[in-house]
Amino acid sequence: MRKTSLKHAEHAWPQTLAASATAAQAQKLSTGDQQFMQDAGTAGATEIAASKLALKSSSDKQVKEFAQRMIADHTRLARNLDVIAKRHGITAPPSADSSVIGSLQNLKGAEFDKAYIQEVAVGGHQKAVELFRKESEQGNDVALKAAATKALPVIGHHLSMAQQLARTKASS
Repeated sequence: MRKTSLKHAEHAWPQTLAASATAAQAQKLSTGDQQFMQDAGTAGATEIAASKLALKSSSDKQVKEFAQRMIADHTRLARNLDVIAKRHGITAPPSADSSVIGSLQNLKGAEFDKAYIQEVAVGGHQKAVELFRKESEQGNDVALKAAATKALPVIGHHLSMAQQLARTKASS
């Protein structure tokens, strides 16, 4: 009986060490970096979910093309952030902002397009540019700061594309 207990303890010890190491890594992130990870994850997940909705709910070719690009680019960005998150013991996948997705879910056609462009394409990217700029300038974690700096031009380009799309749709 005693051998079984000792054997159990030997197997549990590496797991306990791994859990402690994971907790220590997660603690290395400053509060600001942790908040960035959470906010960036939510922003990306919201962009992807809303853009998938756009593929179903929009009848506009330009909106659908924009949405397809957002899904591809934000999926790549999310993968990059996931790698850093896992290094710090953050394994829970980010979830989309349910209030934004909920506000879009029952809309169709031009009504959907207007809300998607305003709330997600323009509004979401304005917030994301500010979020990533702040992390690139003030972040403490070297990898996160580098990822934010690398992503900033892409997100800035998305904002420009969204603003152009908004102007195009407003004039038509």
